[in-house]
Amino acid sequence: MTNITRWEPFREARRMHDMLDSMMDRSLIDPFWSGAAGSLPMDIYQTDDEIVVKASAPGLTADDLEVSIRGETLSIRGEQKAEEVQEGARYHIRERRVESFSRSISLPTMVQAEKVKAEFENGILTLTLPKVEEVKPKTITVKAK
Repeated sequence: MTNITRWEPFREARRMHDMLDSMMDRSLIDPFWSGAAGSLPMDIYQTDDEIVVKASAPGLTADDLEVSIRGETLSIRGEQKAEEVQEGARYHIRERRVESFSRSISLPTMVQAEKVKAEFENGILTLTLPKVEEVKPKTITVKAK
């Protein structure tokens, strides 16, 4: 037997409104949610001696990036420059635009900022941040008597 559902003209509009509210709430809490514009996706891992950060910045050059460390906070800023508009050209689609981004993260421990190594190759920024000596694990040998 087929069930008949009463048509409510505003049900879809309410559902869409709820979805948009949810999406806006989430984007305000985490601006890097779902690869939103201005995001900088990254991987971070640590070993006993260092923290390694790998960030994807396709289409940029090393000169387009600025990296700074203040305390336990790592900040990466950048800007993608716009290409010149071709005179006399009629664009059918023009979606690539000037975009700047900034991302700051808390590092899991203090690092030696003066010894940080930064490399940029094929759109991947790799930062190697040596940990300060006080936080490196120490092995203590126990002697038996």
